[in-house]
Amino acid sequence: MTALTPRPGIMKIAPYVPGKDSVDGKETIAKLSSNEGALGPSPKAMAAYAKAAAELHRYPDGNTEKLRGAIGRHYGLDPARIVCGAGSDELLNLLIRAYCGPGDELLYSQFGFLMYPINALGVGATPVAAPETDYRADVDALLSKVTNKTRVVCLANPNNPTGSYVTKDDVRRLHAALPKNVLLVIDAAYAEYVSRNDYESGVELVDQAENVVMTRTFSKIYGLGGLRLGWMYGPAGIVDVMSRLRQPFNVNLPAQIAGIAALQDIAHTDASRTNNDIWLPWLSAELAKLGLKPLPSVGNFLTVGLGSKERAAAANDWMMNDGLIPRMIAGYGLPEHLRITIGTETEVKAVRDSLAKFVAAVK
Repeated sequence: MTALTPRPGIMKIAPYVPGKDSVDGKETIAKLSSNEGALGPSPKAMAAYAKAAAELHRYPDGNTEKLRGAIGRHYGLDPARIVCGAGSDELLNLLIRAYCGPGDELLYSQFGFLMYPINALGVGATPVAAPETDYRADVDALLSKVTNKTRVVCLANPNNPTGSYVTKDDVRRLHAALPKNVLLVIDAAYAEYVSRNDYESGVELVDQAENVVMTRTFSKIYGLGGLRLGWMYGPAGIVDVMSRLRQPFNVNLPAQIAGIAALQDIAHTDASRTNNDIWLPWLSAELAKLGLKPLPSVGNFLTVGLGSKERAAAANDWMMNDGLIPRMIAGYGLPEHLRITIGTETEVKAVRDSLAKFVAAVK
């Protein structure tokens, strides 16, 4: 027995379990468990990464000035209001560390990203989940859960794992009703895939408010998940807090260089978005024909209802046996669903064929 005791809340954490990346005894045809970019990283990003090998003995730019400048130019933002991190995960963790603690509450949506409650428990705060309506964040339900202990509201928009989104008007309604001492964190990891007229990533709201930040990532459409690179856009006061709290060299040198190159490769980003625009609705329609229940999604993935947790587990095993790796999401409270990344044409058609055989076999 040890006399050391961790801070309250830590032992309540169920450790995050990432998607599987291999199948024992099987050749992997497609890893579709982590919503990674279907076309992989930009050739320009790969070349820049390789070139960086000669500089690995150098410390990276601790202020990520060139990277922030590239992000600012690409998205039309002030680089001084951008903070970069080791994935948006690090930035979410820092935000919650900065503005939440023992006795406080962090509010999130029922099927929101698991790192929100994990980070809350890690700082001794209480995570509070608001029920969703039709697998979509419900603004009124969120607001009904706000108390004088609420300090942070995390909204994944679009949401992982459901693929749903909250309209611009509803996000603004949520913010308008929050107390000024509550931080609204808009986690827009999948924003680059969304082309709906009623969607806004959070930039406009950040520009108009002092208690809103938006986080983004290079892990999805830019295909740089292995480099752990993300960024945040926020008011000057919150940027100052984050700059004080983050580690001095939190973004490694190859990640900075590859991230700049990825932003410059517009053709590759467009091709990745086009791939998703074609094969997301195609797979959704094909799985619906099989009697399955794909949830409407604006991300680069589909969450598919199988009817029961037993059938979902059986479908998972079936796909794994075919060398296809989906994601079981019982940890999100969705044990009867599987989440499937939208891959290439070959991969998506393999998913349809595998599940067609599964449905035929279990009837």
